[in-house]
Amino acid sequence: MTHVAMTIAGSDSGGGAGIQADLKTFQELGVFGTSALTAVTAQNTLGVHGVWPLDPEAVTAQMDAVFDDFRVSAVKTGMLFSSDIIRAVARSLEKAGRPALIVDPVMIAKGGAHLLQREAAEALVKELIPLAAVVTPNIPEAEELTGTEIHSEADMEDAARRLLRMGARAAIIKGGHRTDERRASDLYVDADGNRMIFSSERIATKDTHGTGCTFSAALTAFLASGKELPEAAEGAKRFILAAIADGLGLGAGHGPTNHWAYHRLGGMSAKGGISVET
Repeated sequence: MTHVAMTIAGSDSGGGAGIQADLKTFQELGVFGTSALTAVTAQNTLGVHGVWPLDPEAVTAQMDAVFDDFRVSAVKTGMLFSSDIIRAVARSLEKAGRPALIVDPVMIAKGGAHLLQREAAEALVKELIPLAAVVTPNIPEAEELTGTEIHSEADMEDAARRLLRMGARAAIIKGGHRTDERRASDLYVDADGNRMIFSSERIATKDTHGTGCTFSAALTAFLASGKELPEAAEGAKRFILAAIADGLGLGAGHGPTNHWAYHRLGGMSAKGGISVET
């Protein structure tokens, strides 16, 4: 059986993030990728040089065309840009019967460019998070969504549980921005009472462009393939660890991760490994 996933996100002309990163990740994990483009960006490793959002009706038309012809097992959102696009995406997902939804709340690019209009965060909370099987913010995104400050593991858990109260079935708070910690630790909690920490050694590199997109795309692919959420989260952590560890050295800024490293380094035994705490 061929599993199908969808990404709803912006285009990255540099190829390291967005639609391009998502489709590469789906392919690497044996899932057929479909897409709905929300915006075109002029982008490279040095930053975002321009953003041109699509009309919400164009986003809806892409989604509806895919849903009318494919059995989509899991859907992920990335850069949505505006409240109008967010509402259009939510309506199309409801119409399609609410396939498993992974919300990666893309807000700010590595170089600092805003990829979500400030007023759109409220629409994200009201329209999409209640539909989500899992939400995957990094620490700045989690702070923005929950209105809290995150300095510790306890703060991460508080933010994750706030996201559950907003309606998400699960939340993964990515801890890469906690530079006070020797290890990079992500916290997973879900509405069934599961709590896990996936941690790995930090890798000294500037080439981390697209890590959030790639992590959530791997999570989406594993869910589309039938894995349960905790197992899919662990697999996604291993995938992104390999992608960072086996860098490509491209560009003069924050270079892209290596989307084929997971298999080159041995899949679930990816370089460095991770630990799982409950």
